[in-house]
Amino acid sequence: MNFTDFSLKLKGFPLNDATERLREIQQIPITDYSHYLVNQREAIFSFHKEHNSFYKNLLSGKETNWEELPVLTKQDLQTALNDRISEGFHLNDVYVNKTSGSTGNPFYFAKDKFSHALTWALIKNRFNWHDLYGKKQARFYGLPKAFKPKLKERIKDFLANRYRFDVFDLSDNALNEWVIKFRKTPYVYLNGYTTVIVAFAKYLLKKGITLNSICPSLKACVVTSEMCHENDKELMNKAFGVPVVNEYGASELDLIAFQNTQNEWILNTETLFIEVLDKENRVLPYGEEGRIVITSLYNKAHPFIRYDIGDVGVIEKVNDKKMILKSLTGRKEDIVKLPSGKTAPGLTFYYVTKSIMEDNGSINEIKVVQVSLSTFEIHYTGDEILSKAQEKEIRTALATYLEPNLEVIFKHFERMERSKSGKLKQFTSLLK
Repeated sequence: MNFTDFSLKLKGFPLNDATERLREIQQIPITDYSHYLVNQREAIFSFHKEHNSFYKNLLSGKETNWEELPVLTKQDLQTALNDRISEGFHLNDVYVNKTSGSTGNPFYFAKDKFSHALTWALIKNRFNWHDLYGKKQARFYGLPKAFKPKLKERIKDFLANRYRFDVFDLSDNALNEWVIKFRKTPYVYLNGYTTVIVAFAKYLLKKGITLNSICPSLKACVVTSEMCHENDKELMNKAFGVPVVNEYGASELDLIAFQNTQNEWILNTETLFIEVLDKENRVLPYGEEGRIVITSLYNKAHPFIRYDIGDVGVIEKVNDKKMILKSLTGRKEDIVKLPSGKTAPGLTFYYVTKSIMEDNGSINEIKVVQVSLSTFEIHYTGDEILSKAQEKEIRTALATYLEPNLEVIFKHFERMERSKSGKLKQFTSLLK
């Protein structure tokens, strides 16, 4: 049995039941699928309307149809998690986690155990489209610097049949060490942040190396968390010599879209109800670009009903059961450039700032602006001004994750300037 499966079952997550439920959903005929989606979205709405006081307080009581329901944003969820949990659930009997904060405003969320098990059943299903689930993974995600948290992640990675590369150092020396690791290890696929893997691909092309020629076991590359443009995909295809698979997900929701073997970005219609809205929250026709708004169909512990994820995209409808994500705007981070010549992904700043983004709602949003090679501005909003101790903590983290002697300027704002799509980009570089 795969270690992840074993670990979930050991912790009381009903993975077998969730897998069976997913199988039942996927066997629903196309002619009946729209009824399934409508019935399930109404069921989850009715549950939260009756059992979740946080959600009830958001309703006006005048809503007569689905499209009149409020659209939730991350700002709506900047309150203590305990205030958002449904009746009958407690923090010690649900899955609790925090969003990555790549959009600048992370928050804690909860999933009931069946809902979280269903997420993993879907992940297993999608990765097995490419025969990847449980196979040897080269993992390109953040790794804590502190000894005990780092050791914990290393042990988890070992048991899950994967190795985590240090994504905070993208220097040539570091990337050369990655090449050496691939020569020695039979990895089956790469998985991780787009910008990091693209940087690795560019290095390989510069050195005239095709990755599957030195690592013949390699079958695919799965990129996630950040937007992958077509030119990036072509570059990675060339550098790695294997197909590149686009994954789009949100930790608080589920896997949202996953690319199949026909190069189609298939939306998850099994556990999510996905809409595209305009600026006035009106549902747009298929094929038109708008805000992606998602309802989690099975999470009873926490309401994610008409939740604006902060991205803009276009959905194409093949039939009631098959939807394709045709385009997605956002989620691409800039590369941080430093005086020493070292580079790092913009997502580094999640690890730098997460220590002060506690579940108390006092600091709501953080973004980082690089104004010169050695100078960074930390912009934030919230009810409180960062203390000297918190500022020192961030400076220390910057020195640890990036390099020493960087100038850091803190600026408190009443509100953040957002992108045209309404999304708050966590890192922006003003360097040319």
